[in-house]
Amino acid sequence: MQPENLVRDHTIYACVMGSRAFGLATDDSDTDLRGVYVAPTALFWRFEKPPAHVDGPLPEQFSWELERFCELALRANPNILECLHSPLVEHADATGRELLALREAFLSRGVYDSFTGYALGQRRKLDADLRTHGAPRWKHAMHLLRLLTSARDLLRTGRLTVDVGAERESLLAVKRGEVAWPRVESWMARLADEAGAAAERTPLPAEPDRRRVADFLHRVRHASACQEPLETSPWRP
Repeated sequence: MQPENLVRDHTIYACVMGSRAFGLATDDSDTDLRGVYVAPTALFWRFEKPPAHVDGPLPEQFSWELERFCELALRANPNILECLHSPLVEHADATGRELLALREAFLSRGVYDSFTGYALGQRRKLDADLRTHGAPRWKHAMHLLRLLTSARDLLRTGRLTVDVGAERESLLAVKRGEVAWPRVESWMARLADEAGAAAERTPLPAEPDRRRVADFLHRVRHASACQEPLETSPWRP
């Protein structure tokens, strides 16, 4: 089966991510499509396994096979968790809706390490830009601030909110280079400190609910193996 057919015929969930989901879109923003597909169980019985992800077939489109998606979500991968909480859902069949109902099962205190670790990597890139070019990439600085804010609020409340809401204009000012770098640095440091403090008293559980997720994956694989209907339908954005 061609990879693009997996996306076309077996997608259970699809959403828009990037600036449009974050509430930071401008006239020139791309539309980033992200999705989850279920490869038929029979494909795993071959030597050549189905792909764990598919890039395309549309521009700015990327999808994960369900098992890989769940693995990454259980590791608190920021990009994956944000996909599950996108306010812009394009498609969700019955299995996709069940996946969405599991959103809280993936959340744990591990988000502190994953989100702040990802933020640290992005900060290193900003520092490299400063050394090389004398200025950061302001768009990257904006998204780093957004990520740190999201991590802090998730740790404080136990809920992941993707849209930046009232922070939109302040963040877009950073993207336009209208905020001095020392002020941006101070903003980043404050958010990192607040996230650390929130991690000490977060309502999130110590570990994700792996058993609940595993049971869901097993039921989906079993239904596919028995050729039971998963109530899927072709998705064409």
